[in-house]
Formats: sequence, C-alpha cells, structure tokens
Amino acid sequence: MSELYHVSSSPHVRAKDTTSRIMLYVIIALLPTSIFGIVNFGYKAAVLILVSVASCIASEWIFNLIVHKKNTVSDLSAVVTGLLLALNLPASLPWWEAVIGGVFAIVIVKMMFGGLGQNFMNPALGARCFLLIAFAADMTNFTIDGYSGATPLALIREQGVGAVNTMNMLIGKTAGTIGETSAIAILIGAMFLILMGVITLRIPGTYIITFVIFISLFGGHGFDIDYIVAELCGGGLMLGAFFMATDYVTSPITPKGQILYGILLGILTGLFRIFGASAEGVSFAIILSNLLVPMIERITIPKAFGQVKEAKQHE
Repeated sequence: MSELYHVSSSPHVRAKDTTSRIMLYVIIALLPTSIFGIVNFGYKAAVLILVSVASCIASEWIFNLIVHKKNTVSDLSAVVTGLLLALNLPASLPWWEAVIGGVFAIVIVKMMFGGLGQNFMNPALGARCFLLIAFAADMTNFTIDGYSGATPLALIREQGVGAVNTMNMLIGKTAGTIGETSAIAILIGAMFLILMGVITLRIPGTYIITFVIFISLFGGHGFDIDYIVAELCGGGLMLGAFFMATDYVTSPITPKGQILYGILLGILTGLFRIFGASAEGVSFAIILSNLLVPMIERITIPKAFGQVKEAKQHE
C-alpha cells in the first residue's frame, strides 16, 4: 500500500465535447483576430478570408463525394483550416492563390492521409509553407493600405529594435499577415479557449518561455524588454503558439510530451529567427515539430499500470 499509482481516466468516461463543438469554439476565438484583420487591412482581407474558407469547405465536400465517403464538412474542421490559412496570408495576396492554398491544405495534407485525426502536420501551415515556396514574392509582399513592405521583424533584423514601435505591434497597426499583427486580439481569443477548456497553457506557455530564454541568450540584446516584446508580438509567434501549435491532431497528448514539444518549438523558432535567412520561422518550426510528435509521444508515454512492477519481477 506504500506505492501509489496515478491512473488516467478510463475510456468509458464520457464528455459533452464533440469535434464540431470544439471547432466552433476555435472559430469564435479567432473572430477578434479576423475582425481586426479586416478593419486593419480593408476589404481585401475579408475577401481572402471568405475565399479561403469556401475553398477548404468545397475541397473537403468534393473529395468525400469522389471517394464515396461520408460528408465530414459538418464537423467544422475545414472552416477552421480555411480561417487559419487566411489569417496566415498577406492581405495583398491574389485570391486565386488562396484557393490553391485551401485545396492543398484539405486534399493533400488532410484528406489524402485519411482525414481529420490522420494528418501528420497542421493543414493550414502546410498550405502556407507550400504557398511560400510556390509564390514567394506574393507571400512576402505586405505593402497595402499605407503599410510598407517591411515587417517589424525585418526592421528589427536590419535596423535594430529602435526601428519599431512596440505599442503599435501590440495593438496591431503594423505590416504583416491578416491575423498575426494584433497580439491583443490573439490573446483575447486565446483566453476564451483556455476558459472553455479547449487548450491549456502547457504548450504555448512552454513555447513562449523557451523562446524568450533563447533570444535572451543568443539574440545579441540580452534581457532587453523592448526587444523581447517586439519579438513576441512580431510575426506569427502568438498566433502559432495558441492556435496552431495546440492542434489536437498534430501535438502530443502526454503532459511531458507537450512540455518537450513546447521547448522544441521555442528553440527552433529562435534558431530560425536569429540564425536563419528569414526574420520569421514559426510556420517551419511548428511543422518540423509536428513531424517529431510520434517520437516525442513514444518516449514520454507513461508506463501502464503494473508494468514497472512486472519488469522488476522478471529481473
């Protein structure tokens, strides 16, 4: 009786949460970011959001129709993918490129591997990286509605932290993709997800803390608050940490695995931003970490009840 074992909840325990309900919560949480992006960048942002969501829904519906599978559009996962993809695009992107991105996200990354629950990487980020390779010039053009083509992260790399206004970055009045500019809007949505129990702070918290430690050690500015805030608010780190790194399908399910996953994300993002050719790196950091999730889960999965004791007896 001296040895106590912690046993997780059995599979027979039921919950009211469904896939569609969770996806609906994510959509609601993304509304502040989406609305701010439309206000900030104008009607072009609204067009891209609508086109991206529509292309994802249509791609999933047509794919299921062709392969004679049950229609899965009602689970709202395609809507979430389309919305996340749009928020990772510059508002100046031609609408037809967003359509290509939506088709790639659903058909290639998601449905070709078995649909929701079987994809090995985040579909929206997979599509974003594909578009970055296929249409690099359009994907890095942030000149729209008075904003220059240089993002805050690019300015920090070229001219130093004094070249950016951290308050504008916090509010979102800067160049960037539709959904990454306003840290406040992202945090409002993240708080909603946490309060509704959809996500925990384990992955995003570990991710952000690791990244801050990394750039403090290797960024060349030490523990400079202005530099740290600018790096956190600039680019897609906040959006990625709370809305894409926490994706149920492509993130670890074990608590220790989630912490290890967050540490890996922070290190990779720091490496890409400080030593890489681009000032950004969140998308590639998350995708590379997605690929390592099976290995992370394998080394962090808890021992089955009684397994340790049996192993000792065999010895």
